[in-house]
Amino acid sequence: MAILKDNSLLQYIEGTIGDEITIYRRKGQIIVAKKRRRSNKKPTKKQVEARQKMAEAAAYARVMLGDPELKAYYESKAGPGQNAWNMAIKDAYKAPEVQNIQCTEATVTVTAKDEFRVAAIEVKVLDAAGTILEKGSAVLGRNGVDWLYKAAALPAGGKVLIIAVDLPGNETHREVQLE
Repeated sequence: MAILKDNSLLQYIEGTIGDEITIYRRKGQIIVAKKRRRSNKKPTKKQVEARQKMAEAAAYARVMLGDPELKAYYESKAGPGQNAWNMAIKDAYKAPEVQNIQCTEATVTVTAKDEFRVAAIEVKVLDAAGTILEKGSAVLGRNGVDWLYKAAALPAGGKVLIIAVDLPGNETHREVQLE
């Protein structure tokens, strides 16, 4: 692949030349690349899984870019040579990361991170037997990183289950044993 600059000959050409090269534009740049061909090999199991994941990511991107606010958000995250579509696909591939969970008295503080945005944090409080005592959504704190949940009580020997969700709906589950 080559990126051409100040080339008056190829300035107005796009498409495939012969059966060898393809010329296209992206963000005002002229790109010349070898023409891609279909493979005759049967795809491996990993390739089939990757294609399925890409199909799901593309479906997500199609829906999200229909919303002008989300499209503008993804465009703001795009760097040179990238666009909102690329960013929406990238977002669909990665789940959020729960970095820290602190349980003090009746407050659960969750620090979660995503390359784009953590959409929600759900907290479930379980007793020692595994019965759900309460559940609810955490609220984003003033610092924009920590999520806070006020529990009625945090039982000794119980557990707190955290579910972090990003914009595409990817989930990360973390569990903390209460002492």
